[in-house]
Amino acid sequence: MTKTKGIFPILLRLLALGATVAAIVVMVTSHQSAEVLNLTFTAKYNNEPVFVFFVIAEAIAGGYSLLVLVLSAKSFLWRLIIISDVIVTVLLTSTISAALAIARVGKQGNSHAGWLPICGQVPKFCDHVTGALVSGFAAAIIYLLLLLYSLHAVLSPVFSVNP
Repeated sequence: MTKTKGIFPILLRLLALGATVAAIVVMVTSHQSAEVLNLTFTAKYNNEPVFVFFVIAEAIAGGYSLLVLVLSAKSFLWRLIIISDVIVTVLLTSTISAALAIARVGKQGNSHAGWLPICGQVPKFCDHVTGALVSGFAAAIIYLLLLLYSLHAVLSPVFSVNP
């Protein structure tokens, strides 16, 4: 029974690591050039600070997953896992929210601010960004599941005590 209890979080952490690595690779490789009115512009992820923040946060989450996977179960640092899971979950949630907002502006523009959508000119770039955001969203959901699992594992002995 304890062996199956340990497999589920390891599997979730491996999935989270894969999702964060996929999000990083897809976002970093997103670039496309387009010509509009005889002006050539290149759309790259590092042109937008929010996308750079997204890549950095995904790298932090991936590094954290890798660290937890190689961390010994007898280490003192295991006591900090729940707190770290909360921090990583909040970090991923905030970065995905910010990146989705910018992606929406890129896709639909903002008529009130006079911002035109760019996805018509650079569809390959927008498709890459969408793929990275989907992978990042999957990583955030996986970390939320990890957090809920960790909270359940810690709190279930507290609530199962009979008076």
